[in-house]
Amino acid sequence: MATLNVVSTSNAPAAVGPYSQAIKLGDLLFCSGSIPLNPATGEVVSGGIEEQTEQALKNMKAVLEEGGSELGKVVKTTVFLKSMDDFGVVNGIYARVFGAHKPARSCVEVSRLPKDVLFEIECIARCVDGPQSRL
Repeated sequence: MATLNVVSTSNAPAAVGPYSQAIKLGDLLFCSGSIPLNPATGEVVSGGIEEQTEQALKNMKAVLEEGGSELGKVVKTTVFLKSMDDFGVVNGIYARVFGAHKPARSCVEVSRLPKDVLFEIECIARCVDGPQSRL
């Protein structure tokens, strides 16, 4: 039976509640929602949707790497937006960050996010080393 392993890195903000940054189970990594907090200060980054999206994706990338994965091994993401009016801007940043890799994705508008941020993203990724890890 596979063991659940907690993944934690100081390169991403600490959890703001009773949860882990990610849990690794076998060759899967389940990343909690990443919001646009500065890892050093724990404060929301200044700026609007562009800056918040960039920071949240950087935070998610740091957790993925700590868990032995990377953006190219992400299988599924869920994006939470404060306003669907930001979809076009977020989609452009998301496409640039993921490049040619296009994981399955859901995107929903929600009434409120932690710390009143504008953007949050969570993901599930593979985390196997070696050539067999390609999607």
